[in-house]
Amino acid sequence: MRTTHKCLKEWNATIEALGQGKQTILIRNYKTNVSEFLLYPTVSYALKDDYLDSFQEEYQEFVQSNSLPEKKGDKVLIKYFATVEKIVEKPVSRIPSIKHYIWTRDHVKNYMTGKTAFVWILRVYHLNEPYWAEPTPGAIRYANLKEEVSLEAIEPVLSEFLFSELLKGL
Repeated sequence: MRTTHKCLKEWNATIEALGQGKQTILIRNYKTNVSEFLLYPTVSYALKDDYLDSFQEEYQEFVQSNSLPEKKGDKVLIKYFATVEKIVEKPVSRIPSIKHYIWTRDHVKNYMTGKTAFVWILRVYHLNEPYWAEPTPGAIRYANLKEEVSLEAIEPVLSEFLFSELLKGL
């Protein structure tokens, strides 16, 4: 049985956008050698009064209703698994021409620390059985769960055809 315990920590609204097919990429200051991971929801951005300004206007209602992950006590619900299909290196100045994300151009520019951005093209899957994860203190980007999570019978968020069409545009 295929399992994993590796997680990427990301804003919950972004995870839900990935999980609902509204977003297919992550834009980072770095590459990764971790090619697959569970998407572990975080909320630090939602604690700021102006956090909605980081998202495109057309997605602000979506973000507001998906800012916080489902919780049970201290545990958060992990619903998605992702594979990094490709990483495209782009000059930061060319990032605004890329679609497939819910953030504003200003947010992306402010987030980037160098002249180069790394666009992670993700294939996202629904977990057959969502997993209630305990907090992972100290981990900023990646975390390892105490238990393995089953990847059996996972279903892609986007069909093979839709995903292939999206790749053509990147």
